[in-house]
Parts: sequence; C-alpha cells; structure tokens
Amino acid sequence: MRDPRLGTSYDVELPAGTVRCHEAGAGRPIVFVHGYLVNANLWRKLVPLLSERFRCITPDWPLGSHLVPMNRDADLSPPGIARLIADLLDALDLRDVILFGNDSGGAYSQLTAVTYPERVGRLVLASCETPDCTWPPTPGGFPLLKWTAAHPATYSALYQVLRFPATWRWRNTYGWLAKYPIDAATMRSYIDPVLSDPAIRYDGRKAIGAVDERYSRAAAATLAGKFESPVDFLWAADDHVFPLAHASAYAERLGTEVRVVPDSYTYVAEDQPEFVAKEGLARWQR
Repeated sequence: MRDPRLGTSYDVELPAGTVRCHEAGAGRPIVFVHGYLVNANLWRKLVPLLSERFRCITPDWPLGSHLVPMNRDADLSPPGIARLIADLLDALDLRDVILFGNDSGGAYSQLTAVTYPERVGRLVLASCETPDCTWPPTPGGFPLLKWTAAHPATYSALYQVLRFPATWRWRNTYGWLAKYPIDAATMRSYIDPVLSDPAIRYDGRKAIGAVDERYSRAAAATLAGKFESPVDFLWAADDHVFPLAHASAYAERLGTEVRVVPDSYTYVAEDQPEFVAKEGLARWQR
C-alpha cells in the first residue's frame, strides 16, 4: 500500500534495477530520500502540503520496505545507493533538485551531493547522520541491525518480532523514530516486505550490512569544503537518535543554521509535517 496523497506511481529502470517512484505536483523538484525499513509512505503527510508549489518525487529506495527487488548484483553499499540516487536524477532529467534526506536517507543524500553534485541545487538534512554519529547510530541499539545482517538466518529472525504491533513502539524499532504511533496500514507497508519476500530481505540485508560511519564522515568533510549549493538543517527538538547538539556543530562547520522542529522525533515529516512544509515554502522556492 502506498498512500494516494503521494500521487501517481511509476517505475524507473536504472542500471542497478527498478525503482518505483510516486509523484505529485509541479514546480521545482524535490526528491525525498528515506532511511532504512521505511518507504515513500514516510512522506504521505508532507507531500500534499508542498505539491502545489513543488514537484514532489518520493521513491521507494531499496532499504528493506520496497516492493520491487533490485538486480541480484546491485551495489547497495552507501556509495552504491548514492549512485542509484544520481542515476534516478539523470533518468528523470531533473535539474536544480532539492534533495531531502531523513534518517539514514540524510547520509545517503550527503554522499550523493558531494559525489554527484551536478543536479543538486539544495540539500536538506533532517535528523540524520552527522560527523559525530556512528552509522548505524548507537542510541536505541540500532547497531544490532548491522550485526545481524552478517547471515540471512539472523537477519530474518531479527524482524519476526515486528509481526506483533506491541513491538512497534519499542525504542529499537520505531518508538524512538516517531514520537506518536504510526497508523497500522503504514506500518504494515514498512514491515510486510521484509517479513514476506526473500528478495527484499536480500536487498535490505545488503544495504544495512554495508553502512559505516566512514562513508558519512568522509561525505561531511567534503561537503564542508566543496559543496557550493545551500544546505538546510531541519532537526527534531526531541530526537533521541541524532542529538541536536551534533546537528548544531555540523551546521556551524557548514556556515548555516539549524531549524528546530518542535514536538518531534527523527521522522519530522511524520510528527510535524505542517512545520516542515512551512519551512520549505519559505526557503526552497526559486
């Protein structure tokens, strides 16, 4: 299930495989990059607030909650995902793109911006990895996700607990990512693929097993010195996973400021879509 507010769905054939996209609106393009074990539904509340002014493109990136498996030999390491994002921008011939990354999607977006900057006109980082963070982030016990990816059996076993809705609010599942409970239909769209499809598990395991802070820290170092387009920080006031202090230090290095999203955890588009949209409408139009 993908929320109808995301707009029209279509598939884009890329060298690494098929990426399913959803699109609504017209204007300057915003390409959204979600993190691990969520999909385009993360943006379902935000897109209708922005689509009157922007062309909102919300792909399902191959991070465990997607529906179309990638090619078996696809590179889903952080540099591979950055290449995938860049290939999508090329395939859709998007220019002056606002690249909006949240959670680990922010790390992938930083990698894309520094490696393939040609089509990126603005980078929006929303509660994500900074140079002071590990990847996966240490708070909440998320390194377990990478450890269990070492073998298909341990990877599959880890997610079986998500069959029970009571576990969705645990801090090491989604409880420290969304401040308020996510509706059941959206949650099912996040967890059912990894529970039911071995090919999706294969992609998810490859992706989470390859993350490492050396990639995000290298991207941050390059971003500070060479990325010439604007960078915005939207950070959850109550984030347990990505500390606000880390965001402030990183923003200072980049010569920008942090806009604090009140009453929110990491998933700012889930908890406070109106605030995020207001910031976007004020800052991102040409």
